[in-house]
Amino acid sequence: MAVTMEKIVSLCKRRGFIFQSSDIYGGINACYDYGPLGVELKNNVKSFWWRSMVYAHENVVGLDAAILMHPRVWEASGHVAGFSDPLVDCKVCKQRFREDEIDPEKLQVKQCPKCGNKNALTDARQFNLMFKTSMGPVEEKGSEVYLRPETAQGIYVNYRNVLDSSRQKIPFGIAQIGKAFRNEITPGNFIFRTREFEQMEMQYFVKPGDDLEAFEMWKERRKAWYTALGIKADNLRFHEHGKDELAHYAKAAFDIEYNYPIGWKELEGVHNRTDFDLSRHQEYSGKDLTYFEEATRERFLPYIVETSAGVDRTVLTCLVDAYEEQQLDSEMRTVLHLSPAVAPVKAAVFPLVKKDGMPEIALKITEDLKKDLLVFYDAGGAVGRRYRRQDEAGTPYCITVDSQTLEDETVTIRDRDTMEQERFPMKGIKQEIMRRIQNRSQ
Repeated sequence: MAVTMEKIVSLCKRRGFIFQSSDIYGGINACYDYGPLGVELKNNVKSFWWRSMVYAHENVVGLDAAILMHPRVWEASGHVAGFSDPLVDCKVCKQRFREDEIDPEKLQVKQCPKCGNKNALTDARQFNLMFKTSMGPVEEKGSEVYLRPETAQGIYVNYRNVLDSSRQKIPFGIAQIGKAFRNEITPGNFIFRTREFEQMEMQYFVKPGDDLEAFEMWKERRKAWYTALGIKADNLRFHEHGKDELAHYAKAAFDIEYNYPIGWKELEGVHNRTDFDLSRHQEYSGKDLTYFEEATRERFLPYIVETSAGVDRTVLTCLVDAYEEQQLDSEMRTVLHLSPAVAPVKAAVFPLVKKDGMPEIALKITEDLKKDLLVFYDAGGAVGRRYRRQDEAGTPYCITVDSQTLEDETVTIRDRDTMEQERFPMKGIKQEIMRRIQNRSQ
């Protein structure tokens, strides 16, 4: 059966992955809270990215820049003057829309895409997407600051600090995971587009002339990362930006797209930003941001190759790609085939029944596994129902203590994807589970 966004939303609330923010007050549009399973999945995705981006590359280092930055940063980046969308309102139903997302034929007669009334749309006006706030005790013009709409600028303004302190040489990269905020006109499709979101970005600084090679390298590496994450290769593709799509700062840009229930949409962007960002910050700050290459005795302003992914959108991609409904003999099984590397719970431990010492043995196994893995102990209900609950949570392995355990100290290990069960000695269970996780996460 086809996966839909409605099924994903239902599963996320039912199993504690994601909730509507401020739900008891009716919710707030395009803002979401991550529940017990969701925060584990999200943290695992971030850890998987960080290890593959920073730990796996000796010339990529990390950064955690502040959300609030000097207002001049956003003037230099162009966000104050140009980070806006064309906004139109319907005078009848009072809904707001981005002008560039309305069907051109409807726009020509100013027909509202929601209520259908003609001559109902206002003229377009530019709507800046940055959230403003005030710094300090007095709200005045001089204290106005912005919640950052992207994490990249924090990397650019720290480029010189990182270069001087980390003893890196060009080419090198700076990676960062952090929150960003955009006052989107038309957010939606669950956590695909939200007003508060988290980014995973790496800015790679290269010598001009070496940028095309670096761009191709990171484009391929980033697509391969998603398949390593467990995403099906058939659901991924590249989309090259045409001349009419390129941002003003970009020399080249590719999107890695995923085939969501809502169609092919951007999952991550890889951009050749040339020296636009550093030249702007050099101009506005008055600080020299050029790099001196000792081998050639050249001084130049580095070009930047950017990889920009959203944590929330990657989490959604994992959920959509892993979701499956299977018709068994007498029931429908819903299962998340999440990679063990990012699955929230790595193993669940069950006593078959709550007697004969089985709960005590199961709890002992649980305590041993908890030292290294997030595991879940469950003794409630029929064991089949316990399996189904863990299938929906994406737990790759279930360990069951039964009557045979009392005889020979073996337990069953059930595989989530195949539903096959194997007996294994209780004493080596931790090493076996960790071995299986490692093998399936490579």
